[in-house]
This record gives sequence, structure tokens and C-alpha cells, in this order.
Amino acid sequence: MLVKVYGSAVFGVEATTITVEVNVASGIGYHLVGLPDNAVKESSYRIAAALQNNKFKLPGKKIIVNMAPADLRKEGSAYDLTFALGILAASSQIKADNISEYLIMGELSLDGSLQPIRGALPIAIQAKKEGFKGFILPEQNAREAAIVSGLEVYGVNNITQVINFFNEGKELERTEINTREIFFESLNDFEFDFADVKGQESIKRCMEIAAAGGHNIILIGPPGAGKTMLAKRLPSILPPMTLQEALETTKIHSVAGRIKDNIGLMAQRPFRSPHHTISDVALVGGGAYPQPGEISLSHNGVLFLDELPEFKRGVLEVMRQPLEDREVTISRAKFTVTYPSSFMLVASMNPSPSGYFNDPGAPVTSSPMEMQRYLSKISGPLLDRIDIHIEVTPVPFEKLSEERRGESSVIIRERVTQARERQHERFRELQNIHYNAQMGPRQIREFCKLDENSKHLLKSAMEKLNLSARAYDRILKVSRSIADLDGSESIKGDHLSEAIQYRSLDREGWLA
Repeated sequence: MLVKVYGSAVFGVEATTITVEVNVASGIGYHLVGLPDNAVKESSYRIAAALQNNKFKLPGKKIIVNMAPADLRKEGSAYDLTFALGILAASSQIKADNISEYLIMGELSLDGSLQPIRGALPIAIQAKKEGFKGFILPEQNAREAAIVSGLEVYGVNNITQVINFFNEGKELERTEINTREIFFESLNDFEFDFADVKGQESIKRCMEIAAAGGHNIILIGPPGAGKTMLAKRLPSILPPMTLQEALETTKIHSVAGRIKDNIGLMAQRPFRSPHHTISDVALVGGGAYPQPGEISLSHNGVLFLDELPEFKRGVLEVMRQPLEDREVTISRAKFTVTYPSSFMLVASMNPSPSGYFNDPGAPVTSSPMEMQRYLSKISGPLLDRIDIHIEVTPVPFEKLSEERRGESSVIIRERVTQARERQHERFRELQNIHYNAQMGPRQIREFCKLDENSKHLLKSAMEKLNLSARAYDRILKVSRSIADLDGSESIKGDHLSEAIQYRSLDREGWLA
């Protein structure tokens, strides 16, 4: 008897429906075809044990399981439940007349319980698009899939529940969530707040400008100055995610299997802080079976690289193209996948190997040669892609001991959101540009016009600091963000002079 059951495969951040054809005939043997990987091939052992422990059996006949389309590689253990239901139906151990109306996925344990799968959200989106009535999957992934409205989502704990649903008509508990309610409930739920920061007013101002325009930023300062503490608070002043951004972000984390149990929609902007020993593949994504890397997991959020010169130079260089294109394409001989990677880069570094540059009272100093070797780990082209460079100085005791709390993230976020709304209005007719950091040369010419005095000021700065053409663009973009925070339609001289200050690493004495 031939039975068709439906599963799904995830490539990049999109899903493709897989038709699992199970044929049980006279003979002996278990044959799985359709380009399965080792995890898929091993499913027969898990299925046999799970069925036996739930008073069913793997029939002693010739079983052929075909995964169509047969030329598409299938990977992972999420097809166990699909195969098991197909085998039971094809061997007439259960009745399953309406099994083709449902998409079924789940990894089986030997006792028949279900383990979570990856990519539940993109699979659910595709299932709804193709007109499936429902989606049966492990309970741990149910809230994630239930984000998709118009699709019946059933979270189950073991194979017996699914068998009883098809064989005896026993109802499964449907998982339903109010996506908008969950989204708006957790928008302002922050662990870190700028109100906790003592002093550092100039750095907070810098962070506000970076958040307003979506600019990349690098913090330079000695150990203990507060670089990491400030970076961790940046997501709290970024504008709230839109529902569309939240869905995009959740989809990427779903594919990577990074969504915690019983969490549906990700309403907070991600903050990723990889260790400096990370490989280039782990950072940008890839591998034999491509997975999103850290730059994609920080999509719509912040990627924080602490102690930037400690990262391997090759790892940093692979970020140059994604920083410009805001997506990363991974190509292999037989397929190509593209992951979005629109993130804010926040980097920090000590000014020298010892950490104390130009500090006469420092316990350790570095020679000029050591300084140059240390700073040369960061290439000029990468620094050019960072719009704002700011020096962080240690906070004096008087500031640390103050009882007065600083300005809260909520107040700063309101100003940032207003600035972003001005940018949204400015770029409303441009499809791929939403904030100032995304502007190209054409938009810079149109929206960053300078008067004669400002042009003269910028010319002097360019000549004195020996800035590149890309740095010139960065200064204009940052100036535009400062003007937006100020509510100004045009860029004024004070906006421009403040933006020029934020190019510390271009100044003589830093990089040769």
C-alpha cells in the first residue's frame, strides 16, 4: 500500500515542502531514497524502537520511503515522526484517511516522546502558503509555529497522541497565541538601562546618535572604562522592532535552533557578543550544512565585538562585504543560500596592548612598535566602514559615588524613535533604505547638502586628517543623524563639527 505524508526542509531562511512516499510490499528490507543525510538514514532505528515501545511494530516487509523532490538534499532528524506515521498508515496498522491534510515533523526518542526541531516558523509559513489544514510538531516548538495565523498548530509530546488523533479521532490541543499582544507586552522589557550608567555623558550622546542613524561604532578606552557596559545597553535605546522585523528575526533564530522553549515571537532586538576565538564560518555562516552565523543572528539588532584587535584578521575581513550589502550569500557547488545580516556593529578595543595609551601613571606601557603591530590588526577598509569612533575615559570617583541616576533608556529611546520617524518619512519612496546609515552616494548628495561654510569646514578636516572618500561619506551620514535628533531639516556647521569629532582613529598618532 502506498501512502503520502508531508514534511519540510529548510534552506537558508525559507522552507520547501517534502513529499514522503511510503510503500509497503511483499519482500524484506528498508530502503530510504531521496538524498538523505546520515541523521535521516538512522531514523529507522529510532522509529523501530519507538513503535515497539508503543505497542506497534516496524512491518517485516519491503519498505520503500522516497523523499521527493529526490534531487534535494534532506538533513536532520526531524523526519522521524513523518516516516513513522507513513509506515503505520501504509502497513494498515492505523487508519489515516486525512493524513495528507497535515504537515508532520518531529524527532523521535526511543520511548516515542518527541524532541524539538529547527525551523518551525519558516515551515509553518510555507505550510500555510501551500494550503495545509494543520501542522503537527513537538510541543516545544508549538508557540513558535503558532505565530502564523490561519494554520491549525498542534504541539504533541509523544507519537501515541498523533496515532490516536488519526486512528481514533481523539482531539489534539490546538496551540493559539495572540501575536500582537505578546509582541507589544515585551517591547520594553529590558535587562540593562542607561539610567544605571554613572557619568560618560559624551559616550551616551554618541550611542544615541549611533542608534538614531543605525551607525556602526567603535569604543576605544583602557580596561574598566565601561565599554562593554555601555554596549550592552545599546539595544535598550534602539527603536522598537516592527512586527515584520520581529518575524524576520524569529525566523533566523528558528532556523538556527536558538529559540528557547515556549517563546513565540522575539520582540527584543538581538544582542550577540561572540568570543574573539570565533572562526570566520561561525561569524558569517556556512558549513557543510549551512547555518546562519553570528552576523545573521544579530539581524535587526546589535553585533558586539569586544577587544576587536584580538579577533583573527581573516575573521574581521569577511565582515566587510556583509557590512555593505546587509546580507551574506553562501555558495556551494550544488546550492546557494542567502541570509539577511542588517545589524549595527559595535566594537571595543584597548588603545594599546597594555591597555593604557598616553597614561604616564600606567602600570604597563607599550613601545611604538608594539602599538603599531596591535593597531595594524584592524584594516583600514574595515575601520572605514565604522561611522563613529569614540574614546572612552575612566569615570572619576566623584561621578561613581553620585546618588543621582542618569537619563533612562526610555527617554533616550523616544528621541531616537522620533529621529528614525523623520528618516522613515525621508526615505519612504526608497525600497531598501530605512535609516541614514543605509544611504548610498546618490542619497547622500540629495539629503546631505552643505552650505559654503560647512563645505569649507569639511574640506579642512579632510585635508588635516587625511580622510578617505568613504570616511567623507560617513561624516555626512552621521551629520544627518545629528541634525535629525536636533529636528533640523538641513545640516548645520555644529552638526558637521560634532560628526568630525567622531573619527578618532583617523587622527594622527593613532594609525600610521
